[in-house]
Amino acid sequence: TSPPSSPNSSPSTPSPRPDDATYNSLASYLETELDRAAAAKPNPGRPIIRRLNRSEYANSVRDLLDVEIDVTSFLPPDDSAFGFDNISDLLGTSPALLERYLVAADRVSALAVGAPVAPGSDTYRIRQDRSQDQHIEGLPLGTVGGLVVNHNFPLDAEYKFSLELYRTNLEAIRGLEHSHQIEITVDGERVFIGTVGGDAEKATPGESITERSDAVDARLQVSVPVKAGLHAVGASFVRKIGEGTQRLRPFLRSSAGTYDSTGRPHIETMTIAGPFKPMGPGDTPSRRRVFSCRPANANQEDACASTILSTLARRAYRRPVTKADTSRLLTFYRPGRAKGTFDTGIQMALRRLLASPNFVFRVEEDSSSKPGTVQQVTDVELASRLSFFLWSSIPDDGLLDVASRGQLRTPSVLEREVRRMIADPKAGSFIRNFTGQWLHTRNLRTVMPNHDEFPDFDDTLREAFRNETELFFDSIMREERNVLDLLTADHTFVNERLAKHYGIPNIYGSHFRRVTVGEDARRGLLGKGSLLLVTSHADRTAPVLRGKWILQNVLGAAPPPPPGPVPPLEAANESQPRTLRERMEIHRASPSCAGCHRVMDPIGFALENFDA
Repeated sequence: TSPPSSPNSSPSTPSPRPDDATYNSLASYLETELDRAAAAKPNPGRPIIRRLNRSEYANSVRDLLDVEIDVTSFLPPDDSAFGFDNISDLLGTSPALLERYLVAADRVSALAVGAPVAPGSDTYRIRQDRSQDQHIEGLPLGTVGGLVVNHNFPLDAEYKFSLELYRTNLEAIRGLEHSHQIEITVDGERVFIGTVGGDAEKATPGESITERSDAVDARLQVSVPVKAGLHAVGASFVRKIGEGTQRLRPFLRSSAGTYDSTGRPHIETMTIAGPFKPMGPGDTPSRRRVFSCRPANANQEDACASTILSTLARRAYRRPVTKADTSRLLTFYRPGRAKGTFDTGIQMALRRLLASPNFVFRVEEDSSSKPGTVQQVTDVELASRLSFFLWSSIPDDGLLDVASRGQLRTPSVLEREVRRMIADPKAGSFIRNFTGQWLHTRNLRTVMPNHDEFPDFDDTLREAFRNETELFFDSIMREERNVLDLLTADHTFVNERLAKHYGIPNIYGSHFRRVTVGEDARRGLLGKGSLLLVTSHADRTAPVLRGKWILQNVLGAAPPPPPGPVPPLEAANESQPRTLRERMEIHRASPSCAGCHRVMDPIGFALENFDA
């Protein structure tokens, strides 16, 4: 428009906007000039040494050794920036962290080769707000509640399984007025069944409530032999026909809190202790992966050890190995072999491999003799970039073979490998990590709506929110849909619990299935319960949080930090009730608040129809 007129002149007529041809010409000029400047003096930057974060470390161990580990028990959480925890600038190291990597290497190497270990225990806990009146995916049909976990048994041995039931704040176990059967399964096969409640509970004179509850838990344990390796262990209630929770108001959630003495029993923890009476390392997938050869006699041990270690090092170091790499590992194998068996020597060398900087760090070397010279990423380095991006793990043999032959940068080969990697189940790690960080679904586990105001909310719904978002994002990526479908797609994924929450009829069972969204407001990411929940407060919606989230995570236009001390939002007042919109209008009256809220609030209020 023309310059503003003086106070004494008449208003000027705005100048017309340029036509489309002018806009396109300017955009083309800018694009051409920027490309020319970049080609004349390219500056791709220097790659920084990257440490594997704990998610990448766990996935790499799984793919290298076929060992599933709970990495949270070994390594501390990683720092994050801009919502992501795989940014190299923040993945620093410290003496304490290096100690944790050494502990992890010791434990993982022992699990992989089946080394003798002292008995210990692992306890798996169910959240108190987890409903246990519905079937859990992965448990036998005809059961409700409980949990199923993948547990790594280190040896062929006897293991003890123990259950504890939730107690009220008075130490009483709920639901014992009726009998209930509880079973424990290993890989779907029942190894224990017991009865609690009803005639099984006979109070002893003088027995306290705590002693009675302890006696119930004491009956829920069994010792059974289990083969070494990864097994699915489950605990659940046998479903009874016509069972239900009798309440004045039938909540969808089966547990109202530790003060609730009504309803059915709930399993709180399952503890797996052992190994007891060990019978050997067993034939596990990890031992088959590690011991690619077996020496027939002592003279063949060094050659076999060299073969085993060079094979593992190629995958672990994500490149062709040299004689120096293998020799360094053999210097750890030999003292281990001298102290014990061939397996002991391999374990010692494997411990060194898992603690090696070549495994824990990703390094792209500068091979140029002239500082500042631009050079291409090698095929082997590109293979690592691809695998850690799409799999959060190390390259497989197929990708390494192509990279080692120098063929990965060929466009047709690169496209073929990327499509193969996306189709692989390991790409699920990308889905979980990326959505968990970009869409904040990792924060769901810490969100606790006020149960007095929202008694239907439970951990079953919280998990359904997360699964829905991951399956939705997965469908957009694998089906190669337009990126705008993230905001407009008319489909989602629900199970029975989530369908009830959304009001979608005729959906039954714990498994998720694809459905067409009926109402426009539920389309795309902005209609997903997970995003709406993490951008709310415990007792109400939060238009400001929702507006800021969309500006920052969808539009890439994060608002500036608040300037100086910001007055708090006016508290709710029963004598002068105001809507949230009215209270926000008062808040925006402050000049220090108006600038940001003028942009954030309209976006957040557009989602205000999504309440509890």
